[in-house]
Amino acid sequence: MLLQSIGILASASSGPLVDYLVLAGGGGAGANHGGGGGAGGYLSGSSDMALGSIFTITVGAGGTGGTFNSSPVGSSGSNSIFGSLTSYGGGRGGDFSSNYDAADGGSGGGAYSSTANYNGKGIAGPPRQGYDGGLKNPNYGLCGGGGGGAGAVGQTATNANSGAGGDGLASSITGSSVTRGGGGAGGGWNGSIPVGTFALGGSGGGGNSGAVVGSGASNGSAGAANFGGGGGCGGGGSSAGGNGGSGVVILAYPSSFPALTSVGAGLTYSVSTVSRSGYRVYTFTAGTGSVTL
Repeated sequence: MLLQSIGILASASSGPLVDYLVLAGGGGAGANHGGGGGAGGYLSGSSDMALGSIFTITVGAGGTGGTFNSSPVGSSGSNSIFGSLTSYGGGRGGDFSSNYDAADGGSGGGAYSSTANYNGKGIAGPPRQGYDGGLKNPNYGLCGGGGGGAGAVGQTATNANSGAGGDGLASSITGSSVTRGGGGAGGGWNGSIPVGTFALGGSGGGGNSGAVVGSGASNGSAGAANFGGGGGCGGGGSSAGGNGGSGVVILAYPSSFPALTSVGAGLTYSVSTVSRSGYRVYTFTAGTGSVTL
């Protein structure tokens, strides 16, 4: 894992090597048959920290999905922070009704355009936080691109298929392998793709697109909470995009060192000493506040 300083306020007392995973909120998807939201930025690594270190933790919220004829369309996710490390929120997906292009972010949103620069761009780093969103097929149909994921680009729409979301990344920081940071799927238009068809969000919490239901429309699915997943776009006209999933900050260090001295009241968290043998694992799922090791 990446060994990196996190810019803490530290005492002289030696402390543990702390593993971290910092995942931002996913972007909201476009409405109608636009693009999926990009996954939240994903940073993982390890840092030597001194006992008495004081640092800030912020868990980013997911962005909102777009609604029919809304302007602007949806919103990008919010940043997550651990000390001096910032994971950037996923970019919102593009939309047919008011804004073809998607937003940049930790991972980029998918576009409702076949023009290359209209897809959202992920942060390539170093360190890399995520990947670019996909595009509309230039030759066929009214189908949007998938949002980028922490581990792969969002797919560009192909023939009569919307673009799937980019896959996330797996981490065993909690003691078991969990994939997070999937991009949201792009949406498709009634008549351009078969009834009942929908695109899949990327592995790791990306939201699926809404299914095309004949002359109607169905809304996209939200990205998974605390997985930083991008929202899935709606299926058909007048549909809404799914919200992005919230992020998470996870810290793990050997249980031979003491528990955190203090955790700010604004943070929601849990701690386990059994999920990963020999480690204290702190999982922060919402809020912001100061923490002392």
